[in-house]
Amino acid sequence: MRILHISMECYPAAKAGGLGDVVGALPAYLNEAGFESAVIIPKYQTAWLEKQQFREVFRDSIRLHQEDIPFSIQQVVGNTLGFPLFTAAIPGKFDRAGVYNDTSGLVFEDEIERVLCFQQAVLKWVISLPEKPSLLHCHDHHTGLIPFMVKHCPEFNSLHLTPTVFTIHNGMYHGAFGWEKIHLLPPFDYDARGLLDWKNGINPLATAIKCCWGLTTVSPSYLEELRLHSNGLESLIINERPKSIGILNGIDTAVWNPKTDPFIEHPLKRSIETFKEKNKKSLLQRFNIAPDVPIISFIGRLVNEKGADLIPEIVQRVRANGIQAGFILLGTGDPRLHEIFQALQQQFGGYFDLSLEYNERLAHQLYAGSDFLLMPSRVEPCGLNQLYALRYGTVPIVRSVGGLKDTITDISEPDEEGNGIRFDNFSADEAAFAIYRAANLFQNKEVLKTLRSRIMNVDFSWEKSALAYIKVYEALGLS
Repeated sequence: MRILHISMECYPAAKAGGLGDVVGALPAYLNEAGFESAVIIPKYQTAWLEKQQFREVFRDSIRLHQEDIPFSIQQVVGNTLGFPLFTAAIPGKFDRAGVYNDTSGLVFEDEIERVLCFQQAVLKWVISLPEKPSLLHCHDHHTGLIPFMVKHCPEFNSLHLTPTVFTIHNGMYHGAFGWEKIHLLPPFDYDARGLLDWKNGINPLATAIKCCWGLTTVSPSYLEELRLHSNGLESLIINERPKSIGILNGIDTAVWNPKTDPFIEHPLKRSIETFKEKNKKSLLQRFNIAPDVPIISFIGRLVNEKGADLIPEIVQRVRANGIQAGFILLGTGDPRLHEIFQALQQQFGGYFDLSLEYNERLAHQLYAGSDFLLMPSRVEPCGLNQLYALRYGTVPIVRSVGGLKDTITDISEPDEEGNGIRFDNFSADEAAFAIYRAANLFQNKEVLKTLRSRIMNVDFSWEKSALAYIKVYEALGLS
């Protein structure tokens, strides 16, 4: 193991969003490129992990203030993911079905204690290894104290020369907590106290940015946006510019392959049009959408960050303007939005339907059977859904923000290389006009056919992105 990825998510073991997809794919492509990589996540009670066999490789305990918490590191038997997957089994902390939330959608109240246990468990295991990783790659604020701990906690001092790379997948969440919880951290050099502090609190995201050797974000545009809007970290991210780079996420083309995808009803054979038509009919058997209108789907978390709160107004505008389009929504999130969407379902039968759940199989079917994918995001660090949509011949309708701006070019561009429909401002009017354009495109069958064929061949695979990460590792001395 040369590179150890430390994360709260890794598809298919545990996933709540794009972080899981990235950590579930990047290590496999790094291994293919000759950079031996492994992943460690907490051991949850997710459906996938419950089906696996494990081999215990390490056992110890964590001191969390006055409490000794036992843990074990367990490796998933077999190598079906393309990389070794390890889990930190910490009884009472992670043996739950959810990653961040309970079954009712509420955030776990002991999140701070959980992530502190996980990070210390990982480091205790790493320092015990005869051959230690050459580099630690930490993902998001849940692992943000590791770059600090390896430098300034005497217990982990043997790792102080180990390079750390930190990737910001979502800079809106900092994991910050008050100084009254400082006793939960392992002993550290008091002189380094300032590295933990940001605006009179302990801020793991800020600490990681300060202490890591290399800083990455999941798209070039998102790095620029974080320098302008990052919930108070703007000056810090600007200051750390020399060690920062934005690397666009890729997608796992083995998982997202319309020819072999086991989750869709009708895999692609020869005709793209037949593929789309058959999979659309499968959707119409489940959802109450008029059969002669374009299907526009939204797949993801129902939260303001994703622009989910704008969708009701968008649908109202589209219907009021007589634009012929049907909407399907898949996801969970804000309970208030759940109620609003259920009311829309009653109001616009035949033109708006939904499934309030996380359902990986259904998500794949929606990519295959929909005509368009709507992403009206306020913030979108990279976005993977638009890339999945392209693979299945579904045209993205996106707001020009973050990775959406980096990956989707408007079809009106003169070079005839456009792969989607874009709008600039976070506005129901602009989004509705984009849907008006989509509805007109849907009527022009020959243009739509050509567009589908072109976008399904756009290459957003992980190979290019993995090479960019390798350059970061090499710049830090890994060869």
